[in-house]
Amino acid sequence: MSTTTVLDRFHLDGKVAIVTGASSGLGVAFGRALAEAGADLVLAARRADRLEHTRALVEERGRRALTVTADVARPEDAQAVVEAALAEFGHVDVLVNNAGKGTAVPASRETPEQFREVIDINLNGSYWMAQACGRVMKPGSAIINVASVAALTSGGLPQAAYSASKAGVTGLTRDLAVQWTGRKGIRVNALAPGFFPSEMTDQFPDGYIDSQLPRVPAGRPGDPDELAAAVVFLASPAAAYITGTTLVVDGGLTVS
Repeated sequence: MSTTTVLDRFHLDGKVAIVTGASSGLGVAFGRALAEAGADLVLAARRADRLEHTRALVEERGRRALTVTADVARPEDAQAVVEAALAEFGHVDVLVNNAGKGTAVPASRETPEQFREVIDINLNGSYWMAQACGRVMKPGSAIINVASVAALTSGGLPQAAYSASKAGVTGLTRDLAVQWTGRKGIRVNALAPGFFPSEMTDQFPDGYIDSQLPRVPAGRPGDPDELAAAVVFLASPAAAYITGTTLVVDGGLTVS
């Protein structure tokens, strides 16, 4: 008879997790939560100086952390992150594709450069990181792509590039799950957060979040730790039979 408990299934002891966009906001919460669940961390972002704060949070929890400066829109940077992880830890078990960029530009005025930058980071960057990790991950590994409720519903802002990129992430998630779960044993899922405080929401017009709360049955924005708990779940053996899905964490926004 197995002595494994339900709570044991949420542990990530001995695992190595890569978190992109780990220099601020939700990426910091994800790194901290994964460390608390037992994982060592590879923290990647463009702003090297701000990664040190996340590293300190991980190490305070008794786990090891490696920081890597990278722009995930560049395939060579994505590959370098994975190579650094292998050199330091010897394996990669979890990828959290969190790096992202949000804009709110009217479609009639958005330039090709603005549109392409969002797609390059949010969608292409998720693919380059998943591709690099998928080449080296062993069976039992997990990829979590951070999408958005903007892939499912309008937030009332002009976000064509952002919405398109996040809808692309959900499609990418489904396809990679079909390709890799049976053949490689790698689960691939996505999260679709609602309103959570982040650098992107800091750029929203004053009063915007409050104006949207009547659409949210929970009546409030989410707490980053609530989303981080969902990341730990999808990364852990507790979600061993879940793949190809998008877990919506939005306080009920998309069903109201």
